[in-house]
Amino acid sequence: MGPDRWESAAFKARVDDVLHGFVSQEARRFTEIDAALGPVAEQLEATVADGKRLRAAFCYWGWRAAGQPDSHALVRAAASMELVHAAAVVHDDLIDDSPLRHGRPTAHVALREAVRRRPRAAAAAGSLAMLVGDLLIGLAGEMFATSGLPAAYLSRARPLWSVLTRELIAGECLEILRTGRNPDTADSLKVIRYKTAKYTVEQPLLIGGALAGAGERLRGGFSAYGVPLGEAFQLRDDLLGLFGSPERTGKANTDDLRGHRPTALLAETWRAADAGERRQLRALLGRRDLGEEGLHAVREVMLRLDAPGRIEDMIAERAEEALGVLHGLELPSHASDALTTLAHSVTARRS
Repeated sequence: MGPDRWESAAFKARVDDVLHGFVSQEARRFTEIDAALGPVAEQLEATVADGKRLRAAFCYWGWRAAGQPDSHALVRAAASMELVHAAAVVHDDLIDDSPLRHGRPTAHVALREAVRRRPRAAAAAGSLAMLVGDLLIGLAGEMFATSGLPAAYLSRARPLWSVLTRELIAGECLEILRTGRNPDTADSLKVIRYKTAKYTVEQPLLIGGALAGAGERLRGGFSAYGVPLGEAFQLRDDLLGLFGSPERTGKANTDDLRGHRPTALLAETWRAADAGERRQLRALLGRRDLGEEGLHAVREVMLRLDAPGRIEDMIAERAEEALGVLHGLELPSHASDALTTLAHSVTARRS
């Protein structure tokens, strides 16, 4: 990747190289403690096998937008954002009891084989997966601290790590607390903001900017661009989760409905539904045995009430807001171009 030209595939390859090498080394150290830890180490490596590396990209361009040059040490620091994401995914899949991620068994499902002869094997596998997620959070901090950037740079960004983890966990807790309640769009958007938007776009940008010594105006611009764009990202994810192709998303379409999760898509459906439609939804939401017939019935209600259309409008509004902020920041052209491309990629994606 040239220093001033955004090539997403080349950047992803750089991040993958750093991530895979770091996690592979840590997995080896883990199994050196005891060979019985092998299945856990395998899942540790599996958590970073795939991904678009969006969080690393936003961190990188937070740095570049502040006028700093391309840097391998910065790529390593940015890659640590992907370990935070990997931890969140492992924990999220465990909380939601999701069976698939990227078309493969999730960590808590894959680890059942390691404890299949134990009583309560599913619970034991869940405990192992929880610990994989905890280890990933610890490794993220280690990777960031040993990135090779000067200590003075790292110290500027360190306080933001507390903010990132606090907000991410708050969002997860809010989702759990609001699951199963009558859906509400404002509540759903708050969950989205804290569970996904901030740690996907805003905080990586702010951390990259802090490492680079970004000024107050630029940091404010990163937040004003990052929050609506991160919300648009998750709104697109909710649409894909229910209406996308499982072959592309790697997840089951029924996950959100079986979990009765407080998505904005469901909240917009509920808001527009009449008494009969709400009774129909109540009979289907949260059912662990919900099959294709139930999925089709919920989709029909959503489409009849144009809930997906309203979510598309919310995505478009937030993308427009983010791009308006970005184009008013007077960034170096290569940074502005890259952040514009990233905005389009996270809102128009199909997987």
